[in-house]
Amino acid sequence: MIWLSIVVVALVAMAPLGVSVWRGGGLRSRREAALALHRAQLTELDRDLAEGRLLATEHEAARLEVQRRLLAEAEQTEAATRRSGAWPVIAVAAVVPALALGLYVADGTPNYAADSKIAEVAQQDAARANETARDMELITQLRAALGKLDPNSERTRKGYVMLGNAELSVGHLSEAADAFRHALATRFEPTLGAETAEVITETQGHVTPEAVALFKRALAEAPADVAWRKAAEKRLAEAGNAG
Repeated sequence: MIWLSIVVVALVAMAPLGVSVWRGGGLRSRREAALALHRAQLTELDRDLAEGRLLATEHEAARLEVQRRLLAEAEQTEAATRRSGAWPVIAVAAVVPALALGLYVADGTPNYAADSKIAEVAQQDAARANETARDMELITQLRAALGKLDPNSERTRKGYVMLGNAELSVGHLSEAADAFRHALATRFEPTLGAETAEVITETQGHVTPEAVALFKRALAEAPADVAWRKAAEKRLAEAGNAG
């Protein structure tokens, strides 16, 4: 598409020059002016002859002189036209865009937009890969650290919540659900219970009995205006319809 745009811009830029060449430019204008002047002189001579201000011999001599100058002017204009010629101008009009296009292909960036998009996607992929690598490293460290802590401590509970979120960030739904279960076993939180039920549902592809129990307990213990209440109730309705 960019090549078509380049050609169109070049044609538009050279159009005035082409129109000028096609119409003949200044040489034609000068020739037409000379012809008009000489015709006027001939008309004036004829009028002088008719009114008796010139003799027939004088009129004929003057008429021949005007015609001679008219022919000389025509020959001079024609010679100038041949010397200048339209073809050099046309050649320039064709060569200039071609040279510009050649230079652009050699040193320009005709595929800049596509290359830039590819580079951007590659950078995004690399950033995601680096982020995933960091998350996996964090997951490994968390697992090792949690294995050394008191399983019933609040610190351990928070560590399992962090582990579950890290597992979710890399798409490990089953592992995330297991981490959240450990945290809920220490202390139940309605929001975490609803989130765990949703992760289990996403993992299994349907609302399981375990997820139903978690949704119900979370709804019973959560405030009435909690943001996820409607979503949890919808999941329970799905489970009831399925049953």
